Amino acid sequence: MVGRLFCATLVLYLSAGWAVAGPEALKPDKDKVVRSFGSLTLLPVSDARAQAEAWLKGLGKADEETRKALDAIWSQDDRTVLDRVTDSLMLGSPEAKKLLTEARDTKTSAPTEVPGILKDNKIHPFLRANLALAFAKACSERRIYEESRDCLMAVKAEQVVDPAQYLFLKAVAEHSLIMRKEATESIQRLLEDVADSPERYVTVAALMIIDMEQWKDKDLGWIERKMGNVERRLDLARGGKKTQDIERQIVMRLDELIKEKENQQKQSGNGGC
Repeated sequence: MVGRLFCATLVLYLSAGWAVAGPEALKPDKDKVVRSFGSLTLLPVSDARAQAEAWLKGLGKADEETRKALDAIWSQDDRTVLDRVTDSLMLGSPEAKKLLTEARDTKTSAPTEVPGILKDNKIHPFLRANLALAFAKACSERRIYEESRDCLMAVKAEQVVDPAQYLFLKAVAEHSLIMRKEATESIQRLLEDVADSPERYVTVAALMIIDMEQWKDKDLGWIERKMGNVERRLDLARGGKKTQDIERQIVMRLDELIKEKENQQKQSGNGGC
């Protein structure tokens, strides 16, 4: 009860007005964000299975073995709709199976680009959209936020079976990549446009907004966030030009702060003479 009240209070606080809740930079671009209040919902299990079956039949996979495998997938009531859709995609598409198996394997190198299948508009929309979401989820679990967001940007929340998870993963990636405006817009859609967003998503989203309210450009917190991003990229064996550019930004800002401190001390010393 307390948890739900906390979430409701935060949502009311956030929904009361973005200009009040945070700095000007947190305001979403109303010209770019189309409001569809509560129109996005998790696809019911029966509908998701029907779409998976129709997609498999379209591939010519209507044999007894496939039907039994599909029955086994959809009889697992303890698993999410997305998980069961993902397994259905892997059942019908060897490329999807290979892609997700590698993305989930922490021993494999982190992907450095959006897979071609997710950018191909000729691919069946059921496969393309939900594979993008499943791939983004696998990347997010490994803290590969760049490709997680890029995959989600290749499709739309309206196209996937779980819009709440789409918007939540997108917000997490953008928050982690210090993309405040983009993260704010994703969170606003999650809070306003998704009718059945899980409480844990609402809570974390609200906490991300509160965190971003404290962000200031090029202060010590900014340096700390940049350093965290560098550490994450190095953990992913991404020590290339982009990481080096971030490191240079950090060093330059630290030099500036040191000089500012030295000047303040000099001015203080002169004033005391």
